[in-house]
Parts: sequence; structure tokens; C-alpha cells
Amino acid sequence: MAKKPSDPANADRPGRMKQLRMIAQIIKQANPKWMPIVYASALGTFALAVVIGVVTGWFWYMLVLGIPLALIVGLVIFGQFAQRAQYSLLDGQLGAAAAILQSMRGKWDVTPAVAVNRDQDVIHRVVGFPGIVLVSEGPGSRVQRMLVAEKKRLQRVAMEVPVYDVQCGDGEGQIPLPKLQRHLMKLPRNLKKPAVEEVKSRLRALPQNIPVPKGPMPRNARMPRGGGPRPKIR
Repeated sequence: MAKKPSDPANADRPGRMKQLRMIAQIIKQANPKWMPIVYASALGTFALAVVIGVVTGWFWYMLVLGIPLALIVGLVIFGQFAQRAQYSLLDGQLGAAAAILQSMRGKWDVTPAVAVNRDQDVIHRVVGFPGIVLVSEGPGSRVQRMLVAEKKRLQRVAMEVPVYDVQCGDGEGQIPLPKLQRHLMKLPRNLKKPAVEEVKSRLRALPQNIPVPKGPMPRNARMPRGGGPRPKIR
């Protein structure tokens, strides 16, 4: 039987264990103390299960049960530290908010850098069940005017679709990068799936005459998607 040709995209994709090792290196780079905490949490869970087994007389049962419990606890903490490492490495980089938005769970359509000024302030566009969300990166005194102009441009095709604006940053009234995903998840669900697809089609009609900002946008910035509510499709 002839072998099916391998997918070139899958051939270049690292295996699961290699991905975990790469993420572990990133976690160590962000904070050398985090990986020892992951190991200690897993070993502590296993040790606790063994102690409970000795005390209750269910030693072999708890010994077998302790292994998957230790793995689950270790992986949960590993995932939390991976997400924190992602924010730490992206903080201050141009396009950091876009990288975070593109790693969101659920039906979110992200278009990075729909508006850019000469100071390299950027606006990203997100389409989802809340409607249209404009996310800016830059000082509030500069991006507010950009957000107003982009909103007016969208209203030509958005009609009655709600348009939200979010300033991502550490300034007053802005949403810090680690809280950006959670902030978007809390927005009201104003649209159903067919309406979301219709909005996407309308936005494709908009001209894209956007200058490319100087400096690299973060690449390969996606990490294991952290916890958080997944939007339910109606």
C-alpha cells in the first residue's frame, strides 16, 4: 500500500514533547523559580496521595491515583506560568496586544494593525459575538483620536453593529496586557454567528491603505491557551 504524502506544514511542526521543552525554556527565561515550583507541586501532590493511602489503608489505590493527580496539578501550574511568561516576554513590544488577541479561544476574528500612525501607535480590529472591538496600543493622549477616526470609518459598513474601543496599556483608564483577553470575554454578546459572518464580509469591503510600522511584530508568540471562558456559539 502506497504511503500518503506527508503534509509539509505538519512536517515542520514540532512534536508535543518538543513543544513542552520549548515552553519550559521560555518559562525559565521569564523566571528561573517557576519550573522548580511546577516540579515541587507535582511531587507534593503525589506525596500527599501516598500519605493518604498509608493512613487510610488504601496504599496501592492512592499510589496509582497519585500519578495522574500529580500530572494534572503540574500541568495546570505549568500552563499558568506559561501564560505569565508570554505576557512578560511580550510586554513593551510592538504588536504585543495583537499576539494576545490572536491566541484567544473561540470565534474571534483578529486583524492586526488596521490603523498605524507615525509614532507607531497601532489599532487592531477584532470581530466576535460582542460586535466590533478596536484595541489600541499607545499612550491614551495619542490613540484616542485614532480610535475616533477608525470608528467613523467603520460606521460606513458596520451599520447598527456595536463598536467598542479598548486602550491596551499601563496608563490611566487603559487595560493592562495580562487582562486584555478577560476584558474582551466580559463584553456582552450582541450578535449571533450568522451576524458575525455578515460583519466580516462587510469589513472586507473597507480599503486597506495602512502604512506598515517600523520594527518587528512579535512572531511565534502564541503559547498554550490559558484558562478562561470559551464563548458559546448560539
